[in-house]
Amino acid sequence: MSNWQAGKIPRLETGKYILRGIKEDDAKELFPFMSDRNTMRFITPHPVDTEEKLQSDIKASLHNYAVSKEIPWVITSKETKEIIGMFRLHKLHLWHKKAELGAIVREEYQRSGVMTEILEEALRFGFEELELNRIVGDIFEGNEGSARLLNKFGFTREGQLRQTDFDGENFHDTIVYSLLRPEYEKLLNQK
Repeated sequence: MSNWQAGKIPRLETGKYILRGIKEDDAKELFPFMSDRNTMRFITPHPVDTEEKLQSDIKASLHNYAVSKEIPWVITSKETKEIIGMFRLHKLHLWHKKAELGAIVREEYQRSGVMTEILEEALRFGFEELELNRIVGDIFEGNEGSARLLNKFGFTREGQLRQTDFDGENFHDTIVYSLLRPEYEKLLNQK
């Protein structure tokens, strides 16, 4: 097991992006896209409506990190140095060796390969450093981009949870995907 819990949130790097631990003062840069209904349409029907609420959510994530239930990062571009998204391993359970993916990327960076690059490193970290056995991606039905991404990385569609979320007008189903450690290792050996 890595010693990631011993201090600050581990920093992960890819060719173009850095995942660094989220900080409370990131709320200012995150708020414009975390409050945007279109950007958040596949995450929540009720995005944050104030920077203070977002800051409170960040505090909760940092508390969850302190008790080993979540690892929250911001995604920064190496080229522009700006925050372009947020990524986390949440519902983290080290005894059961499992976690769930959570990602939000600014609209202008969507469909540009950001998540392909980030997910490869996040899976490596989860399976190799945290020694997880199961990583879950659950998405709103209709989120075709995330479905393609999860399929690309060998996730198995486990099923559909009916009407799990309400947006004030409609109920939405959730599609559950998972990747197990032996499947991840098999994919690595095929590269």
